[in-house]
Amino acid sequence: MNLRPNRVKQKLASGQTACCVAGLTDPEDIDRFGPAGFDAVWLEGEHGPVDYRQIGDLTRACDLWGMTSIMRINQNEQGIMYRALDRGVQGIVVPHVNTEEEARNVVAGCKFAPTGQRGLFISRQGYGVEGYLDNANDHTVVMVLIEDIVAVNNLDAILQVDHIDVFFVAPSDLAASMGLIGQVDHPRVQETWRGALQQISASGRTAGTLTHNGNVASFVELGVRFLMVNAGAWIDEGAAAYKRLAQIS
Repeated sequence: MNLRPNRVKQKLASGQTACCVAGLTDPEDIDRFGPAGFDAVWLEGEHGPVDYRQIGDLTRACDLWGMTSIMRINQNEQGIMYRALDRGVQGIVVPHVNTEEEARNVVAGCKFAPTGQRGLFISRQGYGVEGYLDNANDHTVVMVLIEDIVAVNNLDAILQVDHIDVFFVAPSDLAASMGLIGQVDHPRVQETWRGALQQISASGRTAGTLTHNGNVASFVELGVRFLMVNAGAWIDEGAAAYKRLAQIS
């Protein structure tokens, strides 16, 4: 057996853009979505239902289609990071990373020595793979969420941390931290959000953010290379369009 390639890791390394879908919570749904040709599935373990018991089946469904499984965990705790990796995810997203020290903790929890201090265990991705412990670091996506104004203010220092693949700017929590809860479209939030993305790209690092059909083109033009979309938005849009065509009030 060979170590499964990490599609997101490969695409970002070659300067391409990676597309990720969120909102799929069942292996059957991931399998059904596979033919769409996306690069990754965002498994929601902070706000959503994903737990460790489910990770094996969810990641197997991703593996069938060569999609990278990326899980958002709920705390910047090393044990949580590497337990999720041990269960089979190919990438970790850590919320509310506000300082350089917190960013370094993420790397430490996601990478085996000598880069980090991830606990030694053969992941589901490593079954039958010779040299897994020597090569897993190169096939693991590490992502930090820049979602507080304090993180934006500390962004120069955070961007100095190596081995982070994506610096993902999350608008809703950012707005709340600016005293503008629920006001993502507020000019100050938009300016801060897009400014942070530009700062990340200008530093030579990879910027990521939440998108939808209406704004994704503008973020691509801005230089964002990790694009996440929530499938729930498509369901809402499709249902509304259907009701209009069916003349249902």
